[in-house]
Amino acid sequence: MGRNKLARFRQNEENSNVIQEGKDIFNIIKGNWRSAQFNNNNPLVVELACGRGEFTVGLGREFRDQNFVGVDIKGSRIWKGSTIAIAEGIDNVAFLRTQIEVLDKFFAENEISELWITFPDPFPRDGDEKRRLTSPRFLEMYKPLLQKDGLIHFKTDNTGLFDYSLELFKSREDIEVLIYTHDFYASEWKDDHLGIQTRYEKIFSEKGEKIKYLRAKFI
Repeated sequence: MGRNKLARFRQNEENSNVIQEGKDIFNIIKGNWRSAQFNNNNPLVVELACGRGEFTVGLGREFRDQNFVGVDIKGSRIWKGSTIAIAEGIDNVAFLRTQIEVLDKFFAENEISELWITFPDPFPRDGDEKRRLTSPRFLEMYKPLLQKDGLIHFKTDNTGLFDYSLELFKSREDIEVLIYTHDFYASEWKDDHLGIQTRYEKIFSEKGEKIKYLRAKFI
């Protein structure tokens, strides 16, 4: 393991906005994000597979009346967003280091107001469907965690994953697709995200890839 990674892991242990195994808060955070981490009663917004946390931190900068949690298993990645948030005094941002498959161990029913799924691994092979973050398996986990009328946002450059997800969402009686587009930056909703982009979104956009987006909710 490189020295940079080791240094980042040590910093994560010190950063108060990183919730990970080994810290006391890791075992009691479920249902207690507002009181134990943020010390307020503001809405809780969660980004899955947040990577370096550009999007989570960007949202936190713009919406100080909401709390934002980026979830990723890679400690060397979330170190970046965590460090930036602390340096800028963005105290409504935190990062949870865990596998998304066990998200329900860290969030209680009705605790999340909005869920962002941003540029996840598409897992294109049919045999890997259950690993997609928009698959039925994951949707069933998200459903009880979201508040009534809580929103799901999904952004990707991958057409196959987007079409799969859109078809699945539309086929379910318990999900209402509110809006969707195969070209976000040519759509009427392009300004809704205030120009905040993930690292991968910037890369794909610069390559000319069209960004797909949908917004939905459980009913």
